[in-house]
Amino acid sequence: MHANAISQDRRNDYDVTNQVQVSSSAAVRDAVHEIFTSTFPGASFDKLWLAFYDFERLYTGRFPGYFGCDTTYHDMQHTLDMTLALARLVAGYERSAEPADRLGARRAMMAIITSLFHDSGYIRHEKRDQDFNNGAEFTLQHVSRSADFLRRYLPQLGMAKEVGVASMIVHFTGYEIDLDTIELEDPRDIICGHMIGTADMIAQMADRCYLEKCRDRLYMEFVVGGVAVEHAKPGEYMVRYESGQDLLEKTPGFYQQVMRERLNNKFNRIYRYLEVLYDGHNPYIEAIGNNIKHLVKIISTGNWSLLRREPPYFLGVEGAARNMETLVTRQLASVSGHGRREQSLSMPA
Repeated sequence: MHANAISQDRRNDYDVTNQVQVSSSAAVRDAVHEIFTSTFPGASFDKLWLAFYDFERLYTGRFPGYFGCDTTYHDMQHTLDMTLALARLVAGYERSAEPADRLGARRAMMAIITSLFHDSGYIRHEKRDQDFNNGAEFTLQHVSRSADFLRRYLPQLGMAKEVGVASMIVHFTGYEIDLDTIELEDPRDIICGHMIGTADMIAQMADRCYLEKCRDRLYMEFVVGGVAVEHAKPGEYMVRYESGQDLLEKTPGFYQQVMRERLNNKFNRIYRYLEVLYDGHNPYIEAIGNNIKHLVKIISTGNWSLLRREPPYFLGVEGAARNMETLVTRQLASVSGHGRREQSLSMPA
C-alpha cells in the first residue's frame, strides 16, 4: 500500500485516500477483507463477513428487535470509516511487531467486530427503549449500551470467549469510565483498545465534512443527549455549547488538549503504525491537520460561509433528520428563559 496524496476533490463519503466509499458496508467489507487476508494469510473471513452483514441490518432497521440508526452524526458512515481505519492500524501493527507481540487473526477479528458495533448503543431497542425518541438520548451511556450489545451478539458468532475483552475495550471509544482503570490480562488486548480508541477519533476528525457535521449534527446530538445544555438542578441549566458554531469555536482547544492527551498519551501514539502502510505518511493525521487549519482560518476571519459542504445522511429510520431538528427545537425552547449559567468544558467531538 503506498501513499496517496489527499485529493482536493475527495468525495464526501470516501475515506482519506479517496478510494473506499465509507458509506457502503459492502465497499468497506471488501477493503477490510483485502487487508485482513493479506495480513493473516489463510485465516477465515466468515465471521467478519457475517458481522458486516449484521451491522448493516442493525443500522438499517432490519435487525430483529431494533429500530435502526437515527443519530445524524454517529451514522453508518462514521462506523464504517472508523472500522476501515482500525483494520489499517491492525495491518500496520502486525507488520511492525515482534512475532510474540502480534495480535493474531482471532484477536484482530475481535477488534474489528468491536469496532463495527462500538456505537450500537445509540440504536434504540423496540421494546426496552419505547420511551425514547432518538438514539442521541443515550449519548452519556451509549458505550455501556454498546458493551451490552456485544455481550449478547458475540456468542451468536461463536465468539463467547471474547465477550469479556470486547465489552471492556469498547470503552476506549468513550468517556464513561477512567481508561486507566481498565485492566486486561494480555497486553495485546490493551493494544486493541488503543487501536479502537484511536481509529474512532482519527476517522471522524479526518472526515472531509467533519466541520459541517460538528456544527449541524453533533451539536444537535449534544442537545438531545443533555450535553450541550445540562439540567444542573431544578430551574437551572448549565450551558456548555450555545450553538453549533460555539461548538466549532471550542474544537481547536479540544483538539489541542483532549485529542493529544488521548492519542499521544492514553493510546500511546498507536496511530504511527499507519505510517507503515503509507511510506512514512499518515493520511488521517494530515487530513485532521487540514481540517483544524481550515477551522482556525474561519474562526479568525469570521467567514463562516466557508463551511458550505452538505454531506448526505446514512440513516436507517425514515424522517430521522427532521425528527432530530424537531426534538432540538423543542428541547431548546423548554430551557429558554430558565436560569442559565455558562460553563466552558471540553467534551468529545
